[in-house]
Amino acid sequence: MRWLILVIILSGLGASTWWFTRSKPVAVLLQPVVEGTVRATVANTRVGTVEACARAKMSPSLPGQVAVLPVREGDRVEKGQVLMEIWSEDLKAELKQAETDIVATQRRADDACATAAFATREAARQGQLVKRKLVAEDVFDTARTRVATSRATCAAARASIATATARHGVVEAQIEKSRLRAPFTGVVAELNAKLGEFITPSPTGIATLPAIDLIDLSCMYVSAPIDEVDAPAIQVGMPACVSLDAFPTKRCGAIVRRVAPYVLEREKQARTVEVEVELKDAAARANLMPGYSADIEILINEHTKVLRIPTEAVINGHEVLVYDPETQLLTKRAFKPGLSNWEFTEVIDGLRAGEQVVTSVGRKDVKAGVRATPDDGRDDT
Repeated sequence: MRWLILVIILSGLGASTWWFTRSKPVAVLLQPVVEGTVRATVANTRVGTVEACARAKMSPSLPGQVAVLPVREGDRVEKGQVLMEIWSEDLKAELKQAETDIVATQRRADDACATAAFATREAARQGQLVKRKLVAEDVFDTARTRVATSRATCAAARASIATATARHGVVEAQIEKSRLRAPFTGVVAELNAKLGEFITPSPTGIATLPAIDLIDLSCMYVSAPIDEVDAPAIQVGMPACVSLDAFPTKRCGAIVRRVAPYVLEREKQARTVEVEVELKDAAARANLMPGYSADIEILINEHTKVLRIPTEAVINGHEVLVYDPETQLLTKRAFKPGLSNWEFTEVIDGLRAGEQVVTSVGRKDVKAGVRATPDDGRDDT
Protein backbone atom coordinates (compact mmCIF):
# COMPACT_ATOMS: atom_id res chain seq x y z
CA MET A 1 0.00 0.00 0.00
CA ARG A 2 2.84 2.34 0.84
CA TRP A 3 4.50 1.53 -2.49
CA LEU A 4 1.28 2.37 -4.35
CA ILE A 5 1.00 5.72 -2.56
CA LEU A 6 4.66 6.43 -3.33
CA VAL A 7 4.17 5.64 -7.03
CA ILE A 8 1.14 7.90 -7.21
CA ILE A 9 3.05 10.73 -5.53
CA LEU A 10 6.04 10.33 -7.87
CA SER A 11 3.76 10.19 -10.92
CA GLY A 12 2.03 13.35 -9.82
CA LEU A 13 5.35 15.09 -9.27
CA GLY A 14 6.50 13.97 -12.73
CA ALA A 15 3.33 15.16 -14.39
CA SER A 16 3.54 18.47 -12.59
CA THR A 17 7.16 18.89 -13.59
CA TRP A 18 6.31 18.15 -17.28
CA TRP A 19 3.33 20.49 -17.20
CA PHE A 20 5.23 23.45 -15.83
CA THR A 21 8.40 22.87 -17.84
CA ARG A 22 6.85 22.03 -21.21
CA SER A 23 7.37 24.50 -24.09
CA LYS A 24 4.67 27.06 -24.74
CA PRO A 25 2.68 26.69 -27.97
CA VAL A 26 3.77 28.88 -30.88
CA ALA A 27 1.28 31.48 -32.08
CA VAL A 28 0.57 31.02 -35.79
CA LEU A 29 -1.62 32.67 -38.40
CA LEU A 30 -4.02 30.23 -40.05
CA GLN A 31 -6.10 30.20 -43.21
CA PRO A 32 -8.58 27.49 -44.23
CA VAL A 33 -8.47 25.63 -47.52
CA VAL A 34 -11.43 27.09 -49.42
CA GLU A 35 -12.98 27.04 -52.86
CA GLY A 36 -12.39 30.01 -55.11
CA THR A 37 -10.73 31.35 -58.26
CA VAL A 38 -7.02 31.24 -59.04
CA ARG A 39 -5.53 33.31 -61.84
CA ALA A 40 -2.11 32.96 -63.41
CA THR A 41 -0.91 36.45 -64.27
CA VAL A 42 2.19 38.21 -65.58
CA ALA A 43 3.23 41.72 -64.54
CA ASN A 44 5.79 44.20 -65.81
CA THR A 45 9.30 44.35 -64.37
CA ARG A 46 9.67 48.13 -64.61
CA VAL A 47 7.09 50.89 -64.65
CA GLY A 48 5.18 51.38 -67.90
CA THR A 49 3.81 54.51 -69.54
CA VAL A 50 0.36 55.53 -70.77
CA GLU A 51 0.46 56.38 -74.48
CA ALA A 52 -2.07 57.62 -77.02
CA CYS A 53 -2.67 55.38 -80.04
CA ALA A 54 -2.38 58.44 -82.30
CA ARG A 55 -0.28 61.50 -81.55
CA ALA A 56 1.03 64.11 -84.00
CA LYS A 57 3.58 66.81 -83.22
CA MET A 58 3.15 69.09 -86.21
CA SER A 59 4.73 72.18 -87.75
CA PRO A 60 3.97 73.82 -91.11
CA SER A 61 6.11 72.88 -94.11
CA LEU A 62 6.64 76.51 -95.13
CA PRO A 63 8.20 79.31 -93.07
CA GLY A 64 6.13 82.42 -92.60
CA GLN A 65 3.85 84.47 -90.42
CA VAL A 66 0.92 82.82 -88.64
CA ALA A 67 -2.15 84.33 -90.30
CA VAL A 68 -4.89 82.00 -89.05
CA LEU A 69 -4.94 80.22 -85.67
CA PRO A 70 -8.50 79.10 -84.89
CA VAL A 71 -7.69 76.63 -82.07
CA ARG A 72 -6.53 76.78 -78.46
CA GLU A 73 -5.02 74.22 -76.11
CA GLY A 74 -7.67 71.77 -74.98
CA ASP A 75 -9.88 72.23 -78.07
CA ARG A 76 -11.33 69.12 -79.66
CA VAL A 77 -10.86 69.13 -83.43
CA GLU A 78 -12.13 66.95 -86.26
CA LYS A 79 -10.08 65.15 -88.87
CA GLY A 80 -9.22 67.52 -91.74
CA GLN A 81 -9.93 70.69 -89.75
CA VAL A 82 -7.52 73.60 -90.32
CA LEU A 83 -5.47 74.17 -87.18
CA MET A 84 -3.09 76.86 -88.46
CA GLU A 85 -2.42 78.79 -91.67
CA ILE A 86 0.69 80.68 -92.74
CA TRP A 87 0.32 83.97 -94.65
CA SER A 88 -0.03 83.06 -98.34
CA GLU A 89 -1.75 85.99 -100.07
CA ASP A 90 0.89 85.95 -102.80
CA LEU A 91 0.15 82.30 -103.54
CA LYS A 92 -3.59 82.98 -103.53
CA ALA A 93 -3.01 85.74 -106.12
CA GLU A 94 -1.04 83.27 -108.23
CA LEU A 95 -3.92 80.84 -107.90
CA LYS A 96 -6.38 83.40 -109.24
CA GLN A 97 -4.03 84.14 -112.14
CA ALA A 98 -3.74 80.41 -112.84
CA GLU A 99 -7.53 80.12 -112.87
CA THR A 100 -7.72 83.03 -115.34
CA ASP A 101 -5.07 81.40 -117.53
CA ILE A 102 -7.10 78.19 -117.64
CA VAL A 103 -10.19 80.08 -118.82
CA ALA A 104 -8.24 82.02 -121.46
CA THR A 105 -6.45 78.91 -122.68
CA GLN A 106 -9.73 77.06 -122.91
CA ARG A 107 -11.19 79.79 -125.10
CA ARG A 108 -8.12 79.80 -127.35
CA ALA A 109 -8.39 76.05 -127.62
CA ASP A 110 -12.08 76.29 -128.50
CA ASP A 111 -11.29 78.83 -131.20
CA ALA A 112 -8.40 76.77 -132.62
CA CYS A 113 -10.40 73.56 -132.61
CA ALA A 114 -13.36 75.28 -134.24
CA THR A 115 -11.03 76.56 -136.96
CA ALA A 116 -9.66 73.04 -137.42
CA ALA A 117 -13.19 71.67 -137.74
CA PHE A 118 -14.04 74.32 -140.38
CA ALA A 119 -10.81 73.59 -142.26
CA THR A 120 -11.65 69.89 -142.27
CA ARG A 121 -15.07 70.54 -143.76
CA GLU A 122 -13.59 72.95 -146.30
CA ALA A 123 -10.98 70.41 -147.37
CA ALA A 124 -13.68 67.81 -147.85
CA ARG A 125 -15.64 70.23 -150.05
CA GLN A 126 -12.53 71.03 -152.10
CA GLY A 127 -11.94 67.31 -152.53
CA GLN A 128 -15.37 66.88 -154.09
CA LEU A 129 -14.73 69.81 -156.43
CA VAL A 130 -11.40 68.33 -157.50
CA LYS A 131 -13.11 65.07 -158.42
CA ARG A 132 -15.53 67.07 -160.62
CA LYS A 133 -12.58 69.01 -162.02
CA LEU A 134 -14.09 72.28 -160.90
CA VAL A 135 -10.99 73.46 -158.98
CA ALA A 136 -7.30 72.95 -159.43
CA GLU A 137 -5.38 70.28 -157.52
CA ASP A 138 -3.17 72.88 -155.80
CA VAL A 139 -6.25 74.47 -154.19
CA PHE A 140 -7.14 71.10 -152.64
CA ASP A 141 -3.55 70.69 -151.40
CA THR A 142 -3.72 74.10 -149.74
CA ALA A 143 -6.97 73.12 -148.02
CA ARG A 144 -5.45 69.90 -146.73
CA THR A 145 -2.40 71.78 -145.42
CA ARG A 146 -4.71 74.20 -143.64
CA VAL A 147 -6.44 71.19 -141.98
CA ALA A 148 -3.15 69.78 -140.67
CA THR A 149 -2.05 73.17 -139.37
CA SER A 150 -5.32 73.97 -137.66
CA ARG A 151 -5.49 70.52 -136.07
CA ALA A 152 -1.96 70.96 -134.69
CA THR A 153 -2.96 74.36 -133.32
CA CYS A 154 -6.02 72.77 -131.68
CA ALA A 155 -3.90 70.02 -130.11
CA ALA A 156 -1.36 72.57 -128.85
CA ALA A 157 -4.15 74.68 -127.34
CA ARG A 158 -5.57 71.65 -125.55
CA ALA A 159 -2.09 70.81 -124.25
CA SER A 160 -1.86 74.38 -122.98
CA ILE A 161 -5.04 73.74 -121.00
CA ALA A 162 -3.40 70.76 -119.34
CA THR A 163 -0.29 72.84 -118.59
CA ALA A 164 -2.36 75.67 -117.10
CA THR A 165 -4.37 73.17 -115.03
CA ALA A 166 -1.17 71.55 -113.76
CA ARG A 167 0.24 74.94 -112.80
CA HIS A 168 -3.01 75.68 -110.99
CA GLY A 169 -2.59 72.41 -109.06
CA VAL A 170 1.00 73.32 -108.12
CA VAL A 171 -0.11 76.65 -106.66
CA GLU A 172 -2.97 74.94 -104.83
CA ALA A 173 -0.49 72.47 -103.34
CA GLN A 174 1.75 75.33 -102.22
CA ILE A 175 -1.21 76.99 -100.50
CA GLU A 176 -2.16 73.69 -98.85
CA LYS A 177 1.41 73.37 -97.53
CA SER A 178 0.86 76.66 -95.72
CA ARG A 179 -1.98 75.05 -93.75
CA LEU A 180 -1.88 72.57 -90.88
CA ARG A 181 -4.82 70.17 -90.91
CA ALA A 182 -5.74 67.65 -88.22
CA PRO A 183 -4.71 64.16 -89.43
CA PHE A 184 -7.25 62.62 -87.05
CA THR A 185 -9.95 63.62 -84.58
CA GLY A 186 -8.34 64.58 -81.30
CA VAL A 187 -7.50 67.21 -78.69
CA VAL A 188 -4.94 70.01 -78.98
CA ALA A 189 -2.55 69.20 -76.13
CA GLU A 190 0.07 71.87 -76.78
CA LEU A 191 0.27 75.06 -78.84
CA ASN A 192 3.66 76.68 -79.43
CA ALA A 193 2.65 79.49 -81.79
CA LYS A 194 0.75 82.76 -81.62
CA LEU A 195 -1.17 84.74 -84.18
CA GLY A 196 1.22 87.06 -86.07
CA GLU A 197 4.38 85.21 -85.05
CA PHE A 198 6.93 84.13 -87.64
CA ILE A 199 7.69 80.42 -87.49
CA THR A 200 10.28 78.33 -89.30
CA PRO A 201 10.23 74.56 -89.96
CA SER A 202 12.76 72.48 -88.03
CA PRO A 203 16.10 72.05 -89.82
CA THR A 204 16.94 68.47 -90.79
CA GLY A 205 18.28 66.54 -87.80
CA ILE A 206 17.50 69.31 -85.29
CA ALA A 207 14.47 68.78 -83.03
CA THR A 208 12.44 71.88 -82.15
CA LEU A 209 9.14 72.39 -80.37
CA PRO A 210 6.16 71.45 -82.54
CA ALA A 211 3.73 74.21 -83.44
CA ILE A 212 0.81 71.96 -82.44
CA ASP A 213 0.74 68.71 -80.47
CA LEU A 214 -2.44 66.78 -81.28
CA ILE A 215 -3.51 63.71 -79.29
CA ASP A 216 -6.28 61.19 -79.89
CA LEU A 217 -7.66 60.46 -76.41
CA SER A 218 -10.24 57.97 -77.72
CA CYS A 219 -7.57 55.27 -77.86
CA MET A 220 -5.10 54.79 -75.00
CA TYR A 221 -2.65 52.02 -74.20
CA VAL A 222 0.10 51.22 -71.72
CA SER A 223 3.54 50.20 -72.92
CA ALA A 224 5.52 48.26 -70.31
CA PRO A 225 8.51 45.87 -70.20
CA ILE A 226 7.89 42.20 -69.39
CA ASP A 227 10.67 39.83 -68.31
CA GLU A 228 11.87 37.64 -71.18
CA VAL A 229 11.02 34.53 -69.13
CA ASP A 230 7.34 35.53 -68.90
CA ALA A 231 6.96 36.93 -72.42
CA PRO A 232 6.44 33.63 -74.35
CA ALA A 233 3.17 33.00 -72.51
CA ILE A 234 1.67 36.32 -73.61
CA GLN A 235 -0.54 36.43 -76.70
CA VAL A 236 -2.32 39.30 -78.44
CA GLY A 237 -5.93 39.55 -77.25
CA MET A 238 -5.32 38.33 -73.68
CA PRO A 239 -7.25 40.27 -70.99
CA ALA A 240 -5.34 42.58 -68.69
CA CYS A 241 -5.70 45.13 -65.90
CA VAL A 242 -3.89 48.43 -65.45
CA SER A 243 -2.82 50.08 -62.19
CA LEU A 244 -1.83 53.75 -62.07
CA ASP A 245 -0.03 55.66 -59.35
CA ALA A 246 -2.35 58.61 -59.94
CA PHE A 247 -5.53 56.63 -59.21
CA PRO A 248 -6.39 54.26 -56.33
CA THR A 249 -8.41 51.63 -58.20
CA LYS A 250 -7.24 49.05 -60.72
CA ARG A 251 -8.66 49.43 -64.24
CA CYS A 252 -9.54 46.24 -66.09
CA GLY A 253 -11.25 45.72 -69.43
CA ALA A 254 -7.92 46.02 -71.26
CA ILE A 255 -6.43 43.62 -73.80
CA VAL A 256 -2.94 42.91 -75.10
CA ARG A 257 -2.61 44.65 -78.47
CA ARG A 258 1.07 44.05 -79.24
CA VAL A 259 4.00 41.94 -78.12
CA ALA A 260 7.29 43.26 -79.46
CA PRO A 261 9.13 40.74 -81.71
CA TYR A 262 12.49 41.51 -80.10
CA VAL A 263 14.21 41.57 -76.69
CA LEU A 264 15.60 44.74 -75.12
CA GLU A 265 18.77 44.75 -73.02
CA ARG A 266 18.81 47.99 -71.08
CA GLU A 267 20.72 46.73 -68.06
CA LYS A 268 23.03 43.80 -67.37
CA GLN A 269 21.07 40.62 -66.70
CA ALA A 270 17.80 42.47 -67.37
CA ARG A 271 16.30 41.47 -70.70
CA THR A 272 12.72 42.44 -71.38
CA VAL A 273 10.06 42.41 -74.08
CA GLU A 274 7.90 45.48 -74.62
CA VAL A 275 4.18 44.70 -74.35
CA GLU A 276 1.31 47.07 -75.15
CA VAL A 277 -2.05 46.81 -73.38
CA GLU A 278 -4.94 48.83 -74.81
CA LEU A 279 -7.71 50.19 -72.58
CA LYS A 280 -10.83 49.26 -74.58
CA ASP A 281 -13.42 50.36 -72.01
CA ALA A 282 -14.28 54.06 -72.17
CA ALA A 283 -14.68 54.14 -68.39
CA ALA A 284 -11.14 52.77 -68.00
CA ARG A 285 -9.82 55.64 -70.13
CA ALA A 286 -11.55 58.29 -68.02
CA ASN A 287 -9.19 61.06 -66.84
CA LEU A 288 -6.17 59.33 -68.37
CA MET A 289 -3.40 61.42 -69.90
CA PRO A 290 -0.41 60.28 -71.95
CA GLY A 291 2.69 60.15 -69.81
CA TYR A 292 1.12 58.68 -66.66
CA SER A 293 3.15 55.90 -65.05
CA ALA A 294 1.32 52.57 -65.03
CA ASP A 295 1.68 48.85 -64.31
CA ILE A 296 0.03 46.04 -66.22
CA GLU A 297 -1.19 42.62 -65.11
CA ILE A 298 -1.95 40.16 -67.91
CA LEU A 299 -4.25 37.19 -67.30
CA ILE A 300 -2.56 34.06 -68.72
CA ASN A 301 -4.98 31.44 -67.33
CA GLU A 302 -7.87 31.15 -64.87
CA HIS A 303 -9.39 28.26 -62.89
CA THR A 304 -12.70 28.84 -61.09
CA LYS A 305 -14.34 26.86 -58.28
CA VAL A 306 -11.12 25.12 -57.24
CA LEU A 307 -9.53 24.58 -53.80
CA ARG A 308 -6.97 27.25 -53.03
CA ILE A 309 -4.64 28.38 -50.26
CA PRO A 310 -2.67 31.59 -49.73
CA THR A 311 0.61 31.43 -51.62
CA GLU A 312 2.47 32.68 -48.54
CA ALA A 313 1.62 29.34 -46.86
CA VAL A 314 3.50 27.29 -49.48
CA ILE A 315 6.93 25.86 -48.54
CA ASN A 316 9.39 24.58 -51.15
CA GLY A 317 6.77 24.98 -53.85
CA HIS A 318 4.62 21.98 -52.81
CA GLU A 319 4.43 21.70 -48.99
CA VAL A 320 2.43 23.32 -46.19
CA LEU A 321 2.15 23.17 -42.41
CA VAL A 322 -1.30 21.89 -41.41
CA TYR A 323 -2.73 22.70 -37.98
CA ASP A 324 -4.62 19.95 -36.07
CA PRO A 325 -7.05 21.65 -33.66
CA GLU A 326 -7.38 18.46 -31.53
CA THR A 327 -3.68 17.85 -30.87
CA GLN A 328 -2.62 21.47 -31.52
CA LEU A 329 0.31 20.07 -33.49
CA LEU A 330 1.70 21.30 -36.81
CA THR A 331 2.27 18.69 -39.49
CA LYS A 332 4.16 19.15 -42.73
CA ARG A 333 2.25 17.85 -45.71
CA ALA A 334 3.00 17.70 -49.41
CA PHE A 335 0.30 18.66 -51.90
CA LYS A 336 -0.05 18.92 -55.65
CA PRO A 337 -0.21 22.60 -56.71
CA GLY A 338 -1.89 23.95 -59.83
CA LEU A 339 -2.13 27.56 -60.98
CA SER A 340 -0.41 30.04 -58.72
CA ASN A 341 0.13 33.76 -58.33
CA TRP A 342 1.45 36.00 -55.59
CA GLU A 343 -1.90 35.78 -53.75
CA PHE A 344 -3.32 32.25 -54.15
CA THR A 345 -2.17 28.76 -55.16
CA GLU A 346 -4.51 26.10 -56.52
CA VAL A 347 -4.68 22.77 -54.66
CA ILE A 348 -5.15 19.81 -57.01
CA ASP A 349 -4.54 17.05 -54.43
CA GLY A 350 -3.26 16.53 -50.88
CA LEU A 351 -5.50 18.93 -48.92
CA ARG A 352 -9.19 18.98 -48.08
CA ALA A 353 -11.59 21.90 -47.86
CA GLY A 354 -11.75 23.29 -44.32
CA GLU A 355 -8.25 22.19 -43.24
CA GLN A 356 -6.21 25.02 -41.82
CA VAL A 357 -2.74 25.85 -43.10
CA VAL A 358 -0.12 28.11 -41.52
CA THR A 359 0.56 31.37 -43.33
CA SER A 360 3.12 32.69 -40.83
CA VAL A 361 5.76 30.14 -41.84
CA GLY A 362 8.53 32.68 -41.39
CA ARG A 363 8.00 33.10 -37.64
CA LYS A 364 10.54 31.74 -35.17
CA ASP A 365 10.05 28.11 -34.03
CA VAL A 366 7.24 27.53 -36.53
CA LYS A 367 7.96 24.04 -37.86
CA ALA A 368 6.50 20.57 -38.08
CA GLY A 369 5.95 18.76 -34.76
CA VAL A 370 5.57 21.81 -32.50
CA ARG A 371 2.45 22.76 -30.61
CA ALA A 372 0.69 25.84 -31.90
CA THR A 373 -2.13 28.14 -31.03
CA PRO A 374 -4.11 30.24 -33.49
CA ASP A 375 -3.12 33.90 -33.64
CA ASP A 376 -6.00 36.22 -34.45
CA GLY A 377 -3.53 38.83 -35.66
CA ARG A 378 -4.64 41.47 -33.13
CA ASP A 379 -2.13 43.53 -31.25
CA ASP A 380 -2.97 43.33 -27.54
CA THR A 381 -0.45 45.97 -26.52
